[in-house]
Amino acid sequence: MSRWVFGAAVAAVLGAAHSVLNARLIRVPPARPRPCRESVSVLLPARDEADRITPALRSLMAQRGLPDLEILVLDDCSTDDTAGVVRRVGGDDERVRVLVGEPPPAGLPGKPHACAHLVREARGAVVVLVDADVELAPHAVAAAVELLRGNGLVAVSPFPRQLADGLGPRLTQPLLQWLLLVLLPMRLAERSPRPSMSAANGQFLVIDAASLRAAGGYEAIAGAVLDDMAVVRLLKRAGGRTALVDGSTVARCRMYAGWSDLGRGYEKSLWSATGSPWAAAAVVGAFGWVYLVPPVAALFGSRAGLVGYLAGVASRVVTGRKTGARVWPDALAHPVSVAVLLGLVARSWWARLTGGLTWKGRALDGSS
Repeated sequence: MSRWVFGAAVAAVLGAAHSVLNARLIRVPPARPRPCRESVSVLLPARDEADRITPALRSLMAQRGLPDLEILVLDDCSTDDTAGVVRRVGGDDERVRVLVGEPPPAGLPGKPHACAHLVREARGAVVVLVDADVELAPHAVAAAVELLRGNGLVAVSPFPRQLADGLGPRLTQPLLQWLLLVLLPMRLAERSPRPSMSAANGQFLVIDAASLRAAGGYEAIAGAVLDDMAVVRLLKRAGGRTALVDGSTVARCRMYAGWSDLGRGYEKSLWSATGSPWAAAAVVGAFGWVYLVPPVAALFGSRAGLVGYLAGVASRVVTGRKTGARVWPDALAHPVSVAVLLGLVARSWWARLTGGLTWKGRALDGSS
């Protein structure tokens, strides 16, 4: 047992060291971007978002340094007054246009279908996908486009600062950035042509329009539950370079208000993130070993266990300080956060295997 604890502690220390390296290397949007001379289309797919789309839309209308900007909002068969809210907020702003969507084919997720519709309508040389729960700083889009063009990339994904209120979101949402800083070699992933060395966050995604269309567009990933990951892998297979960047200074997002929304959201997607039941079991086993065994061993007096626990906490502190997440006392509960995440993976696979996957009133067959 002592060897298992020691090995887990070593792995946790290495993960913490890697998070420090990534925190130093990850790209950050410029605070004072140059005015963008290209046409830009900001695309916002929305289904039943009447209660929270207003801040997102107002932040888009307030973007600076974009003389040729259009804002396209697709009402994806909403059952509420999403389209009406957009029209009232947009007012007489000629840049804002509301599109009416059609239902996706049975069993397929709606977001890739909605994004495909938006991209077909967009006229910009750069397309910017933004979710309805995201608020952007006034210079966010211009800064992201500068990163895109200045580094020879075809896609940039500025990861927003995650706002987390309530026990469930506070335990889980900080793990989104933590996983990336601990596991993904940022600059190597940016240079690597391998699609598997990709990461993205669809909450704020900036793409060269010509490259996207040449690669097949969102139509080529129509069955993807994780459409953000699928589209950057599509672009990499076509020979493009993509980058995940720290967008915490230019964007913020409140994904979930509590346990119920959070559970449904992760249920529909975590099975896809892990790939197969066997891969999911391996992930659960590996994370349980590295981040749950040491703190349990520390309770029984293991020094190696204490080191492993503190290394996990340290990686959370590094990530939180870099990405604007709450650090204390939340980082101290890191083992609990990991345990909750592993439970959500199990819940997602149970729903996948029993045919219970749904999202926003639509059944998903889980085939892609």
